[in-house]
Amino acid sequence: MKSQRIAEIIKHLGGRDLDPHYLGFFECFNKQLFYEAHEVLEVLWLPQRQGADGAFFKGLIQLAGAFVHLQKGRPKPALALLRLARVNLQSYQGLHHHLDIKSVLTLIDDWRERIEIASALSPLANGPNTAPKLYLV
Repeated sequence: MKSQRIAEIIKHLGGRDLDPHYLGFFECFNKQLFYEAHEVLEVLWLPQRQGADGAFFKGLIQLAGAFVHLQKGRPKPALALLRLARVNLQSYQGLHHHLDIKSVLTLIDDWRERIEIASALSPLANGPNTAPKLYLV
C-alpha cells in the first residue's frame, strides 16, 4: 500500500538527474503534503542513513514532519522537529544536492520564530500563500 502510494507520487519524476524520491519530496512539500513528503524521502534515506547524506535526508524529513505537526495544531512537537532539522542540516554547506542550505536554515529559523510568537494559533492557518516552500537550484 505505502510503496504503491509512493510509486504513484514519483512516477512522473523519473529520467532526471536527481532521484525521483528526492524530487518527489520537494513536490509534495511545496503542495503542503508534508506527510507524503516525509514518506517519499524516507525511502531514499533508510538505506543510507549512516552514510554521508544520512543527516541531510533526516533533516529534510524532520522539516516535513514539523509541518505535519503544525497542520495538526501541535506547535511544541513542530518546534522540536525544527530544532532537530536545523542540527542535521547545518553541517552541510552551500548547495547540497541542488538545495541552498542557507535558505533552508533561514526558513527553519523564520518558522521557529513564527511558532514561538503565535504558538496559540496555527501558523498555517493563513492559507497556502504563507506556507513554506523549498526550491532546488
